[in-house]
Amino acid sequence: MSIYQPPVKDMAFVLQHVVGLDGLPQSADLDEDTVAAILDEAAKLASGVLAPLNRVGDETGCTLHADGRVTTPPGFKEAYKQYVQGGWNAVPFNPAHGGQGLPWVMAFAVQEMWQGANMSFGLCPMLTQAAVEAVENHGSPEQQKLYLEKLISGEWAGTMNLTEPQAGTDLGAVKAKAEKQADGTYLLKGQKIFITYGDHDFTDNIIHTVLARVPGAPDGIKGISMFIVPKILPDGTRNDLKCGKLEEKMGIHASPTCVMYYGDGAGAKAFLIGKENEGIKYMFTMMNNARLGVGLQGVALSEHAYQYALAYARQRVQGSAVTAKDGPRVAIIEHEDVRRMLLTMKAMTEAGRMLAYEAAKAMDLGRTGNAAAQAKMDLLTPIVKAWCTDRSVDVASAGIQIHGGMGFIEETGAAQFYRDARILPIYEGANGVHGMDLTFRKVLMNGGVAAKAWFDEIDATAAALGAQPEMQAVLKKAAADMRVATDALLKQAQMPQAVAAVATPYLNAFGTVSGAAMMGRAAVAAEKLAKNGGDPQFCDVKIKTAQFYMTHLLPSYESQLRVVAAGSKAVTDFSPKMF
Repeated sequence: MSIYQPPVKDMAFVLQHVVGLDGLPQSADLDEDTVAAILDEAAKLASGVLAPLNRVGDETGCTLHADGRVTTPPGFKEAYKQYVQGGWNAVPFNPAHGGQGLPWVMAFAVQEMWQGANMSFGLCPMLTQAAVEAVENHGSPEQQKLYLEKLISGEWAGTMNLTEPQAGTDLGAVKAKAEKQADGTYLLKGQKIFITYGDHDFTDNIIHTVLARVPGAPDGIKGISMFIVPKILPDGTRNDLKCGKLEEKMGIHASPTCVMYYGDGAGAKAFLIGKENEGIKYMFTMMNNARLGVGLQGVALSEHAYQYALAYARQRVQGSAVTAKDGPRVAIIEHEDVRRMLLTMKAMTEAGRMLAYEAAKAMDLGRTGNAAAQAKMDLLTPIVKAWCTDRSVDVASAGIQIHGGMGFIEETGAAQFYRDARILPIYEGANGVHGMDLTFRKVLMNGGVAAKAWFDEIDATAAALGAQPEMQAVLKKAAADMRVATDALLKQAQMPQAVAAVATPYLNAFGTVSGAAMMGRAAVAAEKLAKNGGDPQFCDVKIKTAQFYMTHLLPSYESQLRVVAAGSKAVTDFSPKMF
């Protein structure tokens, strides 16, 4: 039985009091009652329909039929129908194409529910979202008219087809070919792997966005183009493409991960998006949003794992850890170390949620032409993706630990969270790539301007923590230490190998300190809310959770920065031949 209940009160607190909906043109009508109504309705679908299917999907998986059709586990197709009928797929998109036009930060709260209730299910709309971004930003008016309304409504689904057996992160090695025809269309041939929801039974049509090369294209990423390749062509005929294999995976069993074959016959009919050889640029339009979405998945899965472990800790009875062995038997939540683990799970999840929502708001503001907000979103994207997903693995592992030996037994269900979480630091760019993105592209390339602006915000949060002097002191010191580390990296800009060697520790420190900043903002907001009639117990828990983060989790940044300061030589001196 599912125990997942979306943390609606926490979400509303973050939206209204921590990140805030101010300054967003779309949020004029999002008063407190409207936000609550949206969250409550989404929670009903998440907890009542999607969450009960999470275990079913894990145990059953998807089925590939001889004709290349893929069917999803029992109940999933019907759940998707309810999701579409509720209008949930359209929440953040342009009303000109049937969207509801709500801010992305509001959409993130709703999407967290789908991912938290059932991440395998939530992957389908997340990939459709990426296809919408590509067509809306780079497609022709004719393509937008043909595809956007049905993608936004959810009547059709979308995918990203990037990876090939020899081309993972290195997309410059893509070999799929697309040859232009006399009518302006292309015939595409090639194989793609790891294609999430490459085929399924949710929708009648699937709109694949595919990277491929045209004849004579430059080598490497400069010669990549992007194409729309529909499963069903505009004339109603089936395109020359199919799923040839479903991958057997460690987790997310209900999400079909397909090996896709294009052009076993004459070739799959494809339609160029934008211009030839511009595909990598278009891909990043999809990827940047998707990377924030994956970070949000980490937060969502952490929330579900925490709720699962909390329920177990409340009902599992054992002897007291601090009394004689013949002492009273108590629920293990009475054990201090179990509470420490639960608090770690809770604090990591809440920090990640606020950081993801903060990035989503920056994305909203960036789309209005706010250059500073856009720079902030660019800076936070690799942190949200990598830090939140790494923490989800930690949280899921802690959940297993709280279950003890039973956590290692599949019957209890705790292991699924770990198995599902483990893909998050890998897909949409392995987390090491995001460390490099943060250090080289988001810090070094602009002289650290965006990073220092973010540190200024952290300083402002510290200054507002006057009622919490201990939290104020450690947060202020953490921001100062990050400035020192960032300046040191800037001085090594001409030594890329040295910077690359410590990129991941730098990102981890950056994420930990950024999480502390959001927890500090939550504490300030909770104090203010308590003085203005807010629930005193809720506000007290927020403040105490922030205090726990500052004392138990924030100190880890210091060891990461020691690695940043001294660790590059140990890596660069160890040549590949020494392994």
